[in-house]
Amino acid sequence: MQSWRRKSLWLALSASSLVLVLLGVFPLLRLAVPSRLQPVAPHGWPRWLDVELLQSFFQPGELLENAPPPPQAPRGSSCNWGACFHTSKCKSDGLKVFVHWTAGPASETHLHRRVLASLEGSRYHTRSPSEACLLLLLLSHDTSAEECSLVPPHWNGGRNHLVLSLQPAPCSRAAQLGQAMVAEASPTVDTFRPGFDVSLPLLPEAHPLRGGAPGQLRQHSPHPRAALLALAEEGGRWRTASTYAPTCSWDGHCEQDPGPEQTHSGGVLPNATFCLIPGRQAEASRFLQALQAGCIPVLLSPRWVLPFSEVIDWTKAAIVADERLPLQVLAALQEMAPARVLALRQQTQFLWDAYFSSVEKVIHTTLEIIQDRIFGTSAHPSLLWNSPPGALLAMPTFSRSPQDFPFYHLQQGSRLDGRFSALIWVGAPGQPPLKLIQAVAGSQHCAQIVVLWSNDRPLPSKWPETAMPLTVIGGRRKVSDRFFPYSTIGTDAILSLDAHSSLSTSEVDFAFVVWQSFPERMVGFVTCSHFWDEARGSWGYTAEMANGFSMVLTTAVFYHRYYHTLFTHFLPQPLRTLADEAPTCVDVLMNFLVAAVTKLPPIKVPYGKQQQEAAPLVRRCGDRAPGSPGPRLQAQPLDQNCINQMALQFGHMPLISSRLRLDPVLFKDPVSVQRKKYRSLEKP
Repeated sequence: MQSWRRKSLWLALSASSLVLVLLGVFPLLRLAVPSRLQPVAPHGWPRWLDVELLQSFFQPGELLENAPPPPQAPRGSSCNWGACFHTSKCKSDGLKVFVHWTAGPASETHLHRRVLASLEGSRYHTRSPSEACLLLLLLSHDTSAEECSLVPPHWNGGRNHLVLSLQPAPCSRAAQLGQAMVAEASPTVDTFRPGFDVSLPLLPEAHPLRGGAPGQLRQHSPHPRAALLALAEEGGRWRTASTYAPTCSWDGHCEQDPGPEQTHSGGVLPNATFCLIPGRQAEASRFLQALQAGCIPVLLSPRWVLPFSEVIDWTKAAIVADERLPLQVLAALQEMAPARVLALRQQTQFLWDAYFSSVEKVIHTTLEIIQDRIFGTSAHPSLLWNSPPGALLAMPTFSRSPQDFPFYHLQQGSRLDGRFSALIWVGAPGQPPLKLIQAVAGSQHCAQIVVLWSNDRPLPSKWPETAMPLTVIGGRRKVSDRFFPYSTIGTDAILSLDAHSSLSTSEVDFAFVVWQSFPERMVGFVTCSHFWDEARGSWGYTAEMANGFSMVLTTAVFYHRYYHTLFTHFLPQPLRTLADEAPTCVDVLMNFLVAAVTKLPPIKVPYGKQQQEAAPLVRRCGDRAPGSPGPRLQAQPLDQNCINQMALQFGHMPLISSRLRLDPVLFKDPVSVQRKKYRSLEKP
């Protein structure tokens, strides 16, 4: 009886449970758990360099409230690169730019004149609109609405035009600019057309034309007492605070002791690790100040597009954070690893020097971006834009592969070909360099010998027999011919020689071995030094024997063949003309070029025969040969003026002094000569 009652009770309970499940639980489950995951709208997450540092502070839905609306497409404009730009005229002759001359306030501004000066004499400029691939129209912030409506000649609805304004564009895009691209300073996110327009930095009126001031970062890590933060304030001032407390807000008020605070005027760059820049368009000018100072920009919900963001990877140099999370952002900045801080600060210095330190670099970077669109992204891979020395100094006419340039061998893991080409320049009348050819031909690393005959005497009928090809090329009687990118030269390394040079095979072999370890630098035998003459207030250079040097003579020097391309196609024509008019200036110009590109000095190797044979080489650098009576830094020859003209054209003095000389193992050691590899280096 009892067992029957138990069975009845269990049956009743089971039936009740089943009814409850069928009637209640399944509908509840359907309400609580969807049958499949639904796509969730993305939260308004800030574009942060180290997202994982903020995840612990982030709650689902926290950033959704008051999130900024997504960027809207530019109003009234459907232009893109394929629809509004014809590349047919560009691919044959490259990017040629014609500048419309505009009357009115735009043509009277100092910045406008510097834009024109940065184009004239460059490889982009043309004076004929029919030859131009791109027509440039300059606007200023004073341009009136009536001037915006004026249509320049060859306007064609704005097709293949670039409207450039170094201030926020004063003209309405849809009404007046038509199909033209717009390159303006700090454009707003809602009007910028990615892939068509170009975002420029907001430059001060006194921004230098060329060169520009170097970056301010002098240490690899911030000083222990340096401020952690610098906050941009109204009126162009910076306020720095040595605070590491997580309770500080953007207005600088802290619940804990913030340490000393200082306010700096707009002309003083901030001395801090991080620079907090509000997202208002009016604060965009602070961005360049932070870059120059080596202060990592922390942009708080910016409403403007970062300059040259189409090609520059700003995640390597700046931080974009949400201004509604002040405590979390400050805590994340404090927790950032010192190695990451150092990498960010170093990248700010590279970007400042490569693209922003002068008006000329800003304009040329803009044109290089457009040229990359014409020839495709392979013209300048991201590595070239974001690694020293930068895309402006990596010409796609030479190669589109980073491993072919002398600066990227280590990064790409590529190997040099292990051979060199000897280029012997015969410019002055005299005997053919038969002895020099034999000495160079004896090198195991020599692949070919090229003789550049640049004088009026007839060519010799007989040349020495060599195991490698010997080619004779007729020159144009110009000193700059020796740095032309001849297609005959097929090796990475070039040994540049004068017909009057005197080298032994051992000297050549050892110098080439040294160059293989430093392919981006010049490796030479005879050196010069530049100096600042306080009495004259100008630069000079001398060949006086001293421990320091900053140049090597091109009469006997190893370098990469890419510098021939830069010398011919990158340097302005006035500089090459100066070198042709004053032959001794060509040494200075080549050293200027390599130093400006690499930011490194040349390397000196031992030169065994420094007696009578060396005298002609030395006189090319100084006013008198070593040992001549009288002080050598007086009565400089007129052609030394070229160093000042070149410094003016470059906008700064790129030469760097060094005291490094590399000698072979056991060089001049008191051991048997038979144990030395380069024995002839020590022979008298």
